[in-house]
Amino acid sequence: MGTAQSREDRITDSESDEGYEEEEEEEEEQYDDALSDHQNTQSSSSTATSSGTQKSLDDIDAKLKSLKLKYNSQQSSHNLKNPVKLYLHIGGNTPKAKWVISEKLTSYSFTKENGDNDENCWVLEVGTKVRVRVSTEMQLKMFGDQKRVDFVDKAVWALKFLSDEEYRNFVTQFQNCLFENVYGMEASEENKVKVYGKEFIGWMKPEVADDSMWEDADDLSSGSVPVKGNRELMEEFEEAANGGVQSLALGALDNSFLVNDLGVQVYRNFNRGIHGKGICVKFDAGGSRIGGSPSSSTPKKALLMRAERNMMLMSPENEGKPNATGLKQVDIETGKIVTEWKFEKDGADITMRDITNDTKGSQLDPSESTFLGLDDNRLCQWDMRDRKGVVQNIATSGSPVLHWSQGHQFSRGTNFQCFASTGDGSIVVGSLDGKIRLYSKTSMRQAKTAFPGLGSPITHVDVTYDGKWVLGTTDTYLVLICTLFTDKDGKTKTGFSGRMGNKIPAPRLLKLTPLDSHLAGNNNKFHGGHFSWVTENGKQERHLVATVGKFSVIWDFQQVKNSAHECYRNQQGLKSCYCYKIVLKDESIVESRFMHDNFAVSNSPEAPLVVATPMKVSSISLSGRR
Repeated sequence: MGTAQSREDRITDSESDEGYEEEEEEEEEQYDDALSDHQNTQSSSSTATSSGTQKSLDDIDAKLKSLKLKYNSQQSSHNLKNPVKLYLHIGGNTPKAKWVISEKLTSYSFTKENGDNDENCWVLEVGTKVRVRVSTEMQLKMFGDQKRVDFVDKAVWALKFLSDEEYRNFVTQFQNCLFENVYGMEASEENKVKVYGKEFIGWMKPEVADDSMWEDADDLSSGSVPVKGNRELMEEFEEAANGGVQSLALGALDNSFLVNDLGVQVYRNFNRGIHGKGICVKFDAGGSRIGGSPSSSTPKKALLMRAERNMMLMSPENEGKPNATGLKQVDIETGKIVTEWKFEKDGADITMRDITNDTKGSQLDPSESTFLGLDDNRLCQWDMRDRKGVVQNIATSGSPVLHWSQGHQFSRGTNFQCFASTGDGSIVVGSLDGKIRLYSKTSMRQAKTAFPGLGSPITHVDVTYDGKWVLGTTDTYLVLICTLFTDKDGKTKTGFSGRMGNKIPAPRLLKLTPLDSHLAGNNNKFHGGHFSWVTENGKQERHLVATVGKFSVIWDFQQVKNSAHECYRNQQGLKSCYCYKIVLKDESIVESRFMHDNFAVSNSPEAPLVVATPMKVSSISLSGRR
């Protein structure tokens, strides 16, 4: 399972230039023959008539001139500004995949022109074949040792430069144009400080970043086995999911759940994955779906609580927007909706964009009565008990209102998008402007640390149980952040507990290769990046997984953290990791999540991966076999 190995790693002259080399050799032979004829004619001209010799010389000179101009036209790089070779990748990931030369010698330029919103933006043009707006959607990948870059523009292209200096000049120009397109200002040192802040010098100058925290970070236990190499991904179960799957709720105990158009399907947890029990908790018999009126949409968010005996289901109030005015509480054992909760503050109805558990493991607590809520400008904790701490009487309270236990309503536009909690209840929040904020478990009013955005909205966040690592998802890449720092007393802390100062490690980016990004399809946006799931101190997450189109993409966590990893050699800018495994499905994937560490078996480096599509659910094991 996984995509076939593509021939994208190296462009060899033997395979891509073959046809051109043959053509050049033929022209060289013709040139040599003509030159030989010319020389022979000159040596024998004394015995020929004057007029005949001159005519013969004129004909040969004309032939030589024609051939030589044609031959030299392919070698005249000195006459071109920004000369480059342009290649096209054909054959996808099939055995016949290869690079073919598109233009033997051409030139590139960065030009400014009006974009869709009439703003000036930088565009890359290469010869007559490529014209593309400079953006992260190009998925530009650098090969410093080959003086080459690959990128996507309706197809997969590669540029090979004639010198290292020309290669590095292109990369610098590209990064400056990208900065200006993203932030609307020139990529000067002063403007970079405005965007990132002085504390984040490593984010704008990765070459001077302090990588010691990455290097000193706790590695996996010696007995762990990474997914890299030819270790197999094995599909253990695959079964129909009754269609319309909207979300996946994995349990750490007996059961896991899929929410679809019909209701909630129950699955049994095994060491090799999840398997359907044939039980479905139906939505209201009267035809209304969980979430309110018959016209309301299917729940998009499912949250397990109270030792996984209850589930909170939240439906968007308006189609196309995630915000909801309330949620339904389902008793899984009876299959009934226990109550409909409303979100309210100071007597006024409010909405929530997302909900999550107080901590990484609090869904296992049978007495849990609180959970966290997030809206565009709100971060809070909700309590199902009344203000006196007593659980509300569902039967007599009509439509009970959740109690705003603690939180903050921000006056200015924070544009919160997503959030997650650590093992101790600290909170990480991702925003539309790309910022990632860290809040301690004691205060939701002010972030302890706010990481600057890299220009792309954060659509999903996750955090390790110990709070040392944060994973943010954007449309075109994942950003992995180390939250560790050393305080003035020499103690190592995380950014959840204190301000990180000016020695903040630079983040690392997880990306698809241009080829895989192209193969992922038109809707090839990353979503739902997760760490593997542990709920115990001292245990370390082993893998990361994200979904893009029909792909579930798996990275080895230890490999990504390793500063000496081969992916990071010869890179300019933030370090990007391209070493991953892919699970390919025949339809777009709704969600990919690793099961709880409880379900890892001795011959596997990880608990099974569960992959849900609208029509099917699959369980994938990372086989111990090589």
